[in-house]
Amino acid sequence: MNAIVNGPDGKPRCGWCSAAPEFLAYHDKEWGYPVSDDIRLFEKLCLESFQSGLSWRTILAKRDHFRSVFHGFDFNRVAEFTVDDVARLLTDKGIVRHRGKIEAVVNNAKCAQEMVVEFGSLAAFFWRYEPKVDELAEPQTVSVSEVSKALAKALKKKGWKFVGPTTVYAFMQAMGLINDHVDGCAFRDEVKKARERFIKPNLPG
Repeated sequence: MNAIVNGPDGKPRCGWCSAAPEFLAYHDKEWGYPVSDDIRLFEKLCLESFQSGLSWRTILAKRDHFRSVFHGFDFNRVAEFTVDDVARLLTDKGIVRHRGKIEAVVNNAKCAQEMVVEFGSLAAFFWRYEPKVDELAEPQTVSVSEVSKALAKALKKKGWKFVGPTTVYAFMQAMGLINDHVDGCAFRDEVKKARERFIKPNLPG
């Protein structure tokens, strides 16, 4: 959906943010702004994995509790989770109780640690996959791209789980690797300016 809707302040916005009241702040303050913080990048990829087969509204409503039980998505702490931690989380109604996805977070935390050693930071790795201008589709017209396929493939090669190209594309949209606010959305220019100010992390060496 790439329609435009006017918010309560009269500003035009991407149509999807009118689907639920809580989407408004997420759209205005988070979605599409470039992120270089490793914890936020790890959190978002984990939450996108949990969303697979569900709605983002469900995940957003549970996000604070997800953060609580996964120690703020500090992957150094999550990497130490044991089978007992997984069993505990499977009884927690405040999150999505899916064994495969919970185990994937623990697995991916260990992979994240290895990638920080190899690349200096998760951000340095992920921002290598910022698409070139000629690789971009019209905003919100696709849910997967050649770049998201390449990134998903690279992550899987590094041992990550539940990171298919559609999940990865949603991650790229949210973390600002692309500006997917539609033309006419008042926040497209805000994100554009944020991206222009953004200092991309470099790979070591």
